[in-house]
Amino acid sequence: MPAATVTLTEPRNDDTFETLWDEIVWRGLVHVSTDEDALTALLDGPPITYYCGFDPTAPSLHLGNLVQLLLMRRLQLAGHRPLGLVGGSTGLIGDPKPTAERTLNDESVVAEWVGYLQAQVSRFLSFEGDSAARLVNNLDWTAPMSAIEFLRDIGKHYRVGTMLKKDAVSARLNSDEGISYTEFSYQILQGLDFRRLHLDYGCVLQTGGSDQWGNLTSGVDLVRRAEGATVHAIGTPLVTNADGRKFGKSEGNAIWIDPELTSPYAMYQFWLNTDDADVIDRLKVFTFLTRSEIEEYTRKVDDEPFRREAQRRLALEVTGLVHGAEAVAAAMDATAALFGGGDLHALDAPTLAAVLDELPTADAEPTQTVAQALVATGLCASLSEARRAIGQGGVTINNEKVASDEETLEGRALAGGVAVLRRGKKTLAGVRILGA
Repeated sequence: MPAATVTLTEPRNDDTFETLWDEIVWRGLVHVSTDEDALTALLDGPPITYYCGFDPTAPSLHLGNLVQLLLMRRLQLAGHRPLGLVGGSTGLIGDPKPTAERTLNDESVVAEWVGYLQAQVSRFLSFEGDSAARLVNNLDWTAPMSAIEFLRDIGKHYRVGTMLKKDAVSARLNSDEGISYTEFSYQILQGLDFRRLHLDYGCVLQTGGSDQWGNLTSGVDLVRRAEGATVHAIGTPLVTNADGRKFGKSEGNAIWIDPELTSPYAMYQFWLNTDDADVIDRLKVFTFLTRSEIEEYTRKVDDEPFRREAQRRLALEVTGLVHGAEAVAAAMDATAALFGGGDLHALDAPTLAAVLDELPTADAEPTQTVAQALVATGLCASLSEARRAIGQGGVTINNEKVASDEETLEGRALAGGVAVLRRGKKTLAGVRILGA
């Protein structure tokens, strides 16, 4: 089978909508916002400066952050000027978690992560032309500020009663853990960011996840109180899985943008396995397909869900946006080869390693039989069951039929010293052949 060729959709805004606000609302990108009429006029008027902040509390961004990055890109395509803020200071603290205090990372670690996140943010924005993006780091304006200056110039504008009503704060106050002053002060630091960017760049809009709404409005309120100016905020919906939990590092189920943490193959599989009930919403949020294209996929999901065309397009587009056409082509080749539609021998070692990360896997000596490997990987419960499966012609190794239960793993290694077992049509496992 020839290698997959991939053509990705060029990022663009959809001109079938009367306003940019109409488009982002249709795409489900607005869960909560400040004044809707004002935002409609603002986004359809002369270019504005807007920002979104990303805290380096991990070495990579994830899918929840990708929502913000793609919203930033949509606004930039409409002519507006983005500021990508990576929080060198707020990352040292972290916004309040719902259940317990955060573990505070070392300053050198946070500084290293700032660099990683800045590189990731940069990949989704353009730094050329009239709407060129800028990267900013809030450590630049918080580090020189003394505690007295912070309390006199910023703290005086905040009311404790209002701060206590923020969802993240009130949840912690009612927990056994309580909340430290460190995390309680996070909303003031984020408000300080909006004020600084408003003064330095004329920034009038902040975007973020709806779970950050209290922090977003902290900045809106501070700019109003301190500068007498009106600025705005948009809170996007959280990306949740089938049981309603959000995707993210705090939930332990993050899909990372860094290919070392979540491989392109794993990301491709994640989108490919999207439920029919969710796939159209995902296409709206995570791709630059037009309304008419997405409506056509809606029809296909309704009429021919078994073809999973919407899922395949979603996996292609998002994995391509994050990792590029070459990486998504390799993921497509691996997916096809796993189920007999291509040559596993043509896959490179990193792709095969990513494949095995998604499969039950066992180590085995080259002298072990395929039957023993079936048991070791859990594809069969016993040697007798493994032998029966082989005798019935239902077992392959690297897409080659296993004819005898005496066949061994000798000479079966693919790139990276691994092999792929399949029982039946869809039950797969990996084997790491020792010494291969």
